[in-house]
Amino acid sequence: MPFLLRTSLSLVLLCIASLVMATAELDYTPSQAKTAIEVIKDLSTKHYRKQPLDDMLSRKLLYQLIDNLDPTKSYFLQADIDEFEQWEVRLDDMFKEGDLSAGFHIYNRYNQRAMARLQANISLLEGGFQFDLAKDEYLPLDVDSNQWSATNSDSDDDWRKRIKEAYLRLILNDKEPEAARELLIKRYTNLIKQLTQRDSEDVFQVVMNSLTSLYDPHTSYMSPRSMENFRIAMSLSLTGIGAVLQLEDEHTKIVRVVPGGPADKQGVLQAGDKIIAVGQGDEEKVDVIGWRLDDVVDLIRGPKDSIVRLELIPAKGESAGSSRDISLVRDKIQLEEQSAKAEIIDVKTKEGRYRIGVIEIPTFYLDVDAYYNRDPNFKSTTKDVLRLLGELEQENVNGIILDLRNNGGGFLQEATTLTDLFIDPGPIVQVRDSGQVISRNYRSRAEAYYRGPLVVLINRLSASASEIFAGAIQDYGRGLVVGSQSFGKGTVQVQLPVREGQLKLTESKFYRVSGNSTQHLGVVPDVTLPSYYNIDKVGESSEDNALPWDRIPAAPHRRYNLTLVSMQTLQERHEYRLQQDPDLVHLNDELVLMKERQKLKQLSLNEEKRRVEVKEYDGILLTLENKRRVAKAQPPYATIEELRAVDETEDGSKEKSEEEKSKPLSERDPLLYETGNIISDYMTLAKPPMQQAKQP
Repeated sequence: MPFLLRTSLSLVLLCIASLVMATAELDYTPSQAKTAIEVIKDLSTKHYRKQPLDDMLSRKLLYQLIDNLDPTKSYFLQADIDEFEQWEVRLDDMFKEGDLSAGFHIYNRYNQRAMARLQANISLLEGGFQFDLAKDEYLPLDVDSNQWSATNSDSDDDWRKRIKEAYLRLILNDKEPEAARELLIKRYTNLIKQLTQRDSEDVFQVVMNSLTSLYDPHTSYMSPRSMENFRIAMSLSLTGIGAVLQLEDEHTKIVRVVPGGPADKQGVLQAGDKIIAVGQGDEEKVDVIGWRLDDVVDLIRGPKDSIVRLELIPAKGESAGSSRDISLVRDKIQLEEQSAKAEIIDVKTKEGRYRIGVIEIPTFYLDVDAYYNRDPNFKSTTKDVLRLLGELEQENVNGIILDLRNNGGGFLQEATTLTDLFIDPGPIVQVRDSGQVISRNYRSRAEAYYRGPLVVLINRLSASASEIFAGAIQDYGRGLVVGSQSFGKGTVQVQLPVREGQLKLTESKFYRVSGNSTQHLGVVPDVTLPSYYNIDKVGESSEDNALPWDRIPAAPHRRYNLTLVSMQTLQERHEYRLQQDPDLVHLNDELVLMKERQKLKQLSLNEEKRRVEVKEYDGILLTLENKRRVAKAQPPYATIEELRAVDETEDGSKEKSEEEKSKPLSERDPLLYETGNIISDYMTLAKPPMQQAKQP
């Protein structure tokens, strides 16, 4: 960048900073000071992790607060960080006394820097600065490797590259140059508006959550306003798209698509997609990069049957520079939509043919009001699965797959009673509280209803109650666990009221009957399937300050050992099919491609190179798909556009086509069909072999 431009930008920044300095700074209230003291007392005495707020934690608190405010090192300068270090070993003593002045000072400095920077960005764009899209330069992708800028000039150059990348991404997605420029101006203007709307309650929540997150990822403070928003959301059943979202740096990321929700039924969202803009019906989309999560959620929610439009960076092609638009019809997620469902799949092996019953359990649900009112027709996971088991047995299935993929948990009671359908009386889970007292009250109390071959299918998003159920089935030797390592959420939280707001605090920990914790490690399957999820980025082990895995003494329990099948043999047969089955080969090729793209450390800011990269990536996707089609004796696609036309509906608001629904299970869900192969191997290799389905 020319010296004159760097100088002028720095002068603009300094002038704006001076103006911002004149604005009123936020400060904490006496009530918030007393709330902080109360929160610290509860954390010190009631949290499972006995962790004092001392000098060591004080250091972590300082850098956690800085990271929460500026995770991408975009706004603070190194001089700010040097100044803040005066509080490294003082924050603990200050917070214990209700003195939050340091935390609010750090926030006010962040606010000043951010306002000045965003105004400078707008000035750069409105001033007609021309980005050199032919220049060979790169933007680092690894946020963790970022360093604080030493000077305003360094920050100017860093932001020039960030703005250039955002501008180039818009150009690559067919935006006209002026339209791209205007969109970026709106983005930074909206971020300024958001900053001006924050008050001391918002800052206090950030400061307190910087502390609570040091105890574990599930301990958090909720301000009175956040509590009220949550209460309204729950009581009114506000409608949306049915997706779990989280912030990742400056983006809103899809963590999980809720089973039975609009996004799930319409089949247009995937975990890992990043939302960059939100629009209502035919209105212009609003850019949401850098927004707070609750503000993005508010935009996505809306009246039933209304349309929300999202612009996404797809998980499969994030760094290629492309985005895509989808439309979703908002709807409420009804309990019936998340109910357990059953189907039968026919699996043909070289040894014979098996009919396998599949029961999909999206969540562990219970109609609490009906249950406590002693309504005999109350709805629950266990009651529905019991009914489905009876129906499948009438169909003479040879074995059962319980599909718990993407099941994030739910009522622990239901995990217990569901296990009761498959094992005879005995303990199901152990719970150890913060006082180290172990409880074994969650037990199977009746004789098993179903005693036939059983497989539990899990993935990285199977969490909490799902892990308790899968772990119990595995520990008892009652069936196989197949899939990928589960989430690893093995802690229990309680809600504690404080002077202002509420503290959600981890008070106990789950342990399997084997004595192993489900925390951090999760459940490791007996037979491993390919996984879409990067274990380093998804799951408890990817979270900062997660409680560790450990073990306690095992609870006395039986071992069924229905068969003495070699797990190694099952895994070897599975791996052979991975190399032979076209759909499994294609799945594995996609996973390899995704992992390769995740290794990229920098992004080219040269337009020609980026267009070549996009074209090459599209070519790889087309080659992989045609490789699968040729292997299945199907005609290959001529172009990437032809492939996308098949994958996408005319508008994203439509549900999956009848053609898509009618595809064989091996194409619709190759991992589920492969699980059918595994349970068939399980029955074939048993001593003696279990009975196969009768040939028609």
